[in-house]
Amino acid sequence: MPDQDDSLLLYLNDAIATTRNKEDLFRSVTSKLRLIFPFDAITILTLDAEHQYRRVFLRDYLGELLLPDQPGGKPLGRMPIEGTPIELFVRQSHLQQYDLEELLRTYPEYQPFCALLERGMRYFVVVPLRSGGHLIGLMSLVARRQPDFAANDEDLLEKIGSLVAVAVTNTLAFEEVARREQEKSMQLALNNALLSIKERGELFRTIATEISRVVPCDYFGVRVRKPNSPVRALAEFNRQPDGSFAPLDEHRHDALPEWAATQKAAVELFAAPGVYVGEDFRELARRYELLRFIQEERGTQSLLCAPLKTGDEPTAALVLASRQPFAFTEENLELIQTLVPQIRLAIQNVLAFEQIDALRTQLEQERTYLIDEINTTAAARLDDFVGGSAVMQQVYTRLAQVAPTDTTVLITGETGTGKELVARALHNLSPRKERALIKINCAALPAQLIESELFGHEKGAFTGAHDRRIGKFELADGGTIFLDEVGELPLDLQAKLLRVLQEKEFERIGGRRVISTDVRVITATNRVLEEEVAAGRFRADLYYRLNVFPIRLPALRERPEDVEPLMRYFLERFTKQMGKPVRGLRERDLRALQQYGWPGNVRELEHVVEQAVIVSQGPFLEFQGFAAAAQAAPAPTEAGGPVKTLREQERDHILLALRRTGGRVSGPNGAALLLDINPKTLEARMKKLGIQRTITAG
Repeated sequence: MPDQDDSLLLYLNDAIATTRNKEDLFRSVTSKLRLIFPFDAITILTLDAEHQYRRVFLRDYLGELLLPDQPGGKPLGRMPIEGTPIELFVRQSHLQQYDLEELLRTYPEYQPFCALLERGMRYFVVVPLRSGGHLIGLMSLVARRQPDFAANDEDLLEKIGSLVAVAVTNTLAFEEVARREQEKSMQLALNNALLSIKERGELFRTIATEISRVVPCDYFGVRVRKPNSPVRALAEFNRQPDGSFAPLDEHRHDALPEWAATQKAAVELFAAPGVYVGEDFRELARRYELLRFIQEERGTQSLLCAPLKTGDEPTAALVLASRQPFAFTEENLELIQTLVPQIRLAIQNVLAFEQIDALRTQLEQERTYLIDEINTTAAARLDDFVGGSAVMQQVYTRLAQVAPTDTTVLITGETGTGKELVARALHNLSPRKERALIKINCAALPAQLIESELFGHEKGAFTGAHDRRIGKFELADGGTIFLDEVGELPLDLQAKLLRVLQEKEFERIGGRRVISTDVRVITATNRVLEEEVAAGRFRADLYYRLNVFPIRLPALRERPEDVEPLMRYFLERFTKQMGKPVRGLRERDLRALQQYGWPGNVRELEHVVEQAVIVSQGPFLEFQGFAAAAQAAPAPTEAGGPVKTLREQERDHILLALRRTGGRVSGPNGAALLLDINPKTLEARMKKLGIQRTITAG
């Protein structure tokens, strides 16, 4: 049927010349072939120039056209032909017919032939595909019944083979041009992202989106591992039904038992480039629990790994995963490896930007604290103590001994004895003096806010947490943190503080990232912590952690010889500050001040001198009845004499302050300012002690 043959050749030639869509072209070719030759399956393979590798170009089984780059298709990746029947077919210069049973005697392990035979296929025809005199591939036609070829049929098939070779060559050329354009577009988009995006999530979401345009995937992840540290996800995204990528929580598996060990066991897998599809992936899933988990939980069936490590940088790897069994090819891996420098640069940029942002935030916080320090202690010399009594000499000795170390210090003493001044001296005499001294008064904040102050919180961690907050421990990294009134900490926070002291790490509220910190801890309290431990209000283990090196500050009544130098120090300071003339100190007033019990200690003495400088008019300081009241007050009780209770001491002290202020509680000349406490707190204590406000100065 020469006319029919010529018509077929003309039809195919016209289809090849006018059709650019690969699927339409080869559906047309295979359908026309079936009209003349009753074959059940047709496969086209392409060969590399050296005839060392082959790849499946298309497969048509009983009219169902399957292209490798369609979902569910076989990989386009190269496979070696050495040791396979393809070696035999390549050596034949013309069309050849084979019996599959005979071929399997020579190649008993060749799975494609075994699969065909199981489906009842028996007869095999191989047509060489030549273009420009070169063998570029093979077309195999498989049938259940043996074909009856005439001489002109074989000649027609070889002519059709030449046309198909042209079609394959053209299609590959078009696909190569399109692929290169797509790759260039992707690389340009990645470069633009690197230049314009600094936020980690948005940058890697863009990278994932652009890569997926060329190498479709359901999962995109970049994982890093610093020396002697566990693997952590720098960025992880899953493809959504609409094609976009949504971030995954990097800590979503932390609660799973043995998850860290599971990841660690699979580290070696990501240390080398590789493509794992089909049976290769299933084999790995049997070996690695991590892959078995993602196979069962997410339906993953293909994996592509590209290491990103260079030099001394952290070990990193790019991982792509797909639910398709043959999603990735060696060519995909080669493409991804060409992107390694850009992705590595993205990692370096992200880590650098985040470090800069963290340092900028820390510096801003430290600046705020330092300004606050300057404003609140502008006239104080931080490490200059006044007083040369024997008990203070012991304090100076212990301070000098422990300051150069990182040892935790517990400062004890009554209110107003100068515990904060000692903490500053410990910091300024230590190797950490170049970094910040961060202070927090544990009694000045509500219990529900102390944890946020100490450890910080993430945005949205609780109602009102509109932004991320850096806690005091994170801010004090490399420096010193001073926890004043540590005895006021609630028991649950005492446990968290103990963890920081023991493990040097913590987590923000609402966060799951463990933050390491290098902080020296100095604490202070006016409570007797041994009694608090005995009463169950303070953890014994935390007490022993804090009480490594105790420094006790003596009350002012224990060193009356220091009253005069302290008086003169404060007098000089306030006189200069207020521009007042220098006034003398009467001997009787000094004697009365030395005999006074000073329940408010040095802070009370400071306030007394400040008020005297303000109100004095003549050549001597006037204490507005304070000296007389102090003279009338009983001297500190000697051992063996009657001892007032703390309640009685507190009541007498408040009464004295009220007399000096004419019964005024609040305001610039009120007793609350003199006693350095909140007016509402003072009123509550007065009510508790039964003190009336109708008191006049006496």
